[in-house]
Amino acid sequence: MQLATKRSFWLLGSLLACSLAACGTAQPTTQPTNTPGATAALSQTSTSASYQVEVWNPPFDFASPRTTTDYVPLVLADKAETICVSIPHIKDSYWLAVNYGIVSEAERLGVNVEIVEAGGYGNLPTQITQIRQCVANGAKAVVIGSISLDGLNDLIVELQGQKIPVIAFMNDISSKAVTAKSLSVPGEGGQEIAKYLVQKHPKGSEPVDVAWFPGPEKAGWSKAADEKFKATITNGAINLVETKYGDTGKEEQAKLIEEVLIAHPEIDYIVGTGQTTVTAAEILRERKLQDTIKLMAYYISPEVYAELQSGGIQAAAVAPPVTIARIALDQTVRILEGKDYMAHVGPKSFVIDTTSLTTFDPTTSIPPETFKITLRVSQ
Repeated sequence: MQLATKRSFWLLGSLLACSLAACGTAQPTTQPTNTPGATAALSQTSTSASYQVEVWNPPFDFASPRTTTDYVPLVLADKAETICVSIPHIKDSYWLAVNYGIVSEAERLGVNVEIVEAGGYGNLPTQITQIRQCVANGAKAVVIGSISLDGLNDLIVELQGQKIPVIAFMNDISSKAVTAKSLSVPGEGGQEIAKYLVQKHPKGSEPVDVAWFPGPEKAGWSKAADEKFKATITNGAINLVETKYGDTGKEEQAKLIEEVLIAHPEIDYIVGTGQTTVTAAEILRERKLQDTIKLMAYYISPEVYAELQSGGIQAAAVAPPVTIARIALDQTVRILEGKDYMAHVGPKSFVIDTTSLTTFDPTTSIPPETFKITLRVSQ
């Protein structure tokens, strides 16, 4: 096996190393896949590793009933097919964790993977072009972490016409023409971190001022988190003093954070994306405000985890990205090989804080310190 096209991506030195062979956990369901005997078939072609997941039936509708089951991956692919994986960017360590999940699962299963990253959430045309080029280069299926909830729908119909399976992962896609989904409920992390905040500051207690950074304004995942966060905090003694939308690059988030600190110097909390809180932790330490303003992230990343360990961030919601990425690739192989597959699965989000870190399995969400950005796996 040969790994190619690697670039360095620096993480915080305190990240916990974990084994390339480790599999994560998510949370369960028994969904039909594409045939009635799916659950039995899954157990016959599996390794000893499994992930706890929720399954939606009927699929592709998060309002559908969901159950819980163990997702058991294949032992090995029958053939080294080429799979294209498209993601919005690798500008932060969250997507590095996704990159690791895809690469390590491709190595384990024995398939070829080409990973393309569009450079940011403002680059929808780039993502579309990259996916088309991937297919032209011979990819038999496409796994998409979408930039836009609706912006890829025409492309997906186009790919369906070419008999190219499309698996939506990490970020939701509204098209019903996708073949499978591996992702948690859109916005659930925003809801879960809001519930945590409400528990700390219930109605009747002294109100706290919160600035909220949901991410890119037009991305489906950030819209969902924004709606759920705002709806949930109404149950507590929480004043939302400002909402700041923006790409999850460090420079953009730093600019937005600085604007909030100028406008609201007495703020109690900054809550937002993983990159928001990691960037805010650095800024607050520079200004000696780390003991005054608390930070909470609505999703986990390696840098968020490191800040949780050091106390720079107080809490984070978790929908384990390594696990979600692994499942998406396994779904894809099953589809290409005509095997039974669970069509719509994902782990349930939960919150960890500085006191519950000992019960959290970091291998579900954190790549090894030695892992670098890898854009191709070739058998």
